[in-house]
Amino acid sequence: MERIRTTLVYVLLTLVTAVALFPIGYMLLIAGGEGERFAEGGQTLFPETAGEVPGNLASNLDTVMTDGTLDFRRYLRNTLLVAILAVSGTVVSSAMVAYAFARVRWSGSKPLFMLMLATMMVPFPVIMVPLFTMFRELGLIGTFGPLWVPAWFGNAFSIFLMRQFFMTIPRELDDAARIDGCGHFGIFRHIMLPLATPALLVVALLHFMFVWNDFVGPLIFLSHRDQFTLALGLQLFMSRLGTTPWHLLMSATTLMVGPVLVLFLLTQRSFVEGISTSGTKG
Repeated sequence: MERIRTTLVYVLLTLVTAVALFPIGYMLLIAGGEGERFAEGGQTLFPETAGEVPGNLASNLDTVMTDGTLDFRRYLRNTLLVAILAVSGTVVSSAMVAYAFARVRWSGSKPLFMLMLATMMVPFPVIMVPLFTMFRELGLIGTFGPLWVPAWFGNAFSIFLMRQFFMTIPRELDDAARIDGCGHFGIFRHIMLPLATPALLVVALLHFMFVWNDFVGPLIFLSHRDQFTLALGLQLFMSRLGTTPWHLLMSATTLMVGPVLVLFLLTQRSFVEGISTSGTKG
């Protein structure tokens, strides 16, 4: 009976995995198609020869990257620059604020923590106009500043995640470090950060995915085409063509989705560990 139950579980998990992977596989198949077949209406789900998909995909990606009017290489560099600055700011600031909430005893910490969590329920459209006005007064509209400067002031969800992780670390380690002469910064630097590596990777990966896929922020704050990110470049690519060359559109989409998938595959073990060890203590 137990063997039948285990088999059913694996079959169900296999079906769920297949459903989840189908859009990605279909995107790659379309990206590996030929433009002539789409124009003639003859492209099917599966190509006539499976071996032609990698070659067509490479050719279509080269067509997208070498487009004469859209500089996808520049868009890729812009996106990486914004992502690196934003992720660095989120990891550093969120870890410091989370340590203060988890380990430092100070008056009003719990009400402020609840207030910070409440900000997660405020949708971006509510603060979109005030943010635009503030950055306009600071002279940052048309620059990358509005896309990464706020990250250096913390992120509510990242702070919550890091705080919950810090709460699971025994306080005896803090006491031992104080005996050795460490203050709060020493404890944070030498005790907390090394132990919190999985949680830091989770925060970095989640925020990287958010920045990489962000469309509204760059659309609002960027004003020059040479500053566009991949999300804006993809939209511009679609609108410029007028028609829908699906093989090129899916190739550009692969260019955008690919790095995130590769990053997740490389860090999935640490990602799962960080999620599973960020308990609900406190």
